[in-house]
Amino acid sequence: MPVIEHSSAILVAWAVIGYLLGSVPFGMVITRAMNLGNLREIGSGNIGATNVLRTGNKGAALATLLLDGAKGAVAVLIARLLAGEDAAQIAGLAAFVGHCWPVWLGFRGGKGVATFLGLMLALAWPVGLACCATWAAAFAATRISSAGALTAAASTALWVLILGPFRIFVLALILTGLVFLRHSANIVRLRAGTEPKVGQKKTPER
Repeated sequence: MPVIEHSSAILVAWAVIGYLLGSVPFGMVITRAMNLGNLREIGSGNIGATNVLRTGNKGAALATLLLDGAKGAVAVLIARLLAGEDAAQIAGLAAFVGHCWPVWLGFRGGKGVATFLGLMLALAWPVGLACCATWAAAFAATRISSAGALTAAASTALWVLILGPFRIFVLALILTGLVFLRHSANIVRLRAGTEPKVGQKKTPER
């Protein structure tokens, strides 16, 4: 954990800022702006890039991926610039929570993978790059998005221990736990061998 340099009121304020940044549902915004349909009625109904890809528009999916990652990174970088490391970690965690449980969508958001990778790149870019590479390797081997996400999340604490800085270790553990929580249904399907690969049709989750 970083040294706590600010009062609880200031840290709460940065948590609110991070949450609001993270809660912007770019997947919903982009698909509506491009007349690609209601994302809630497509595939899994998720607001993330993987489900946007099921609209058949790769550009929209890429834009969602980049913007969802950017909002996590921006939350960290702004807080670090204006307040310091303790605020940066709080804002990053809050951005992740905002993406997964956005107030605007009745707290039904995405699974947070892009936001997680974006904020890790901003917190410690060597760790972030290692997580991205881990995701890419796992996805290339399986062609399953959730397998890449879970493998990247599970590797984060190890990468922090190898590459540093150690001050983000606790946050890495928390984020890993949240990624696994958001992918609980995917884990069940992975164990059952029924998790679809990218390009396969996905039935709505009920």
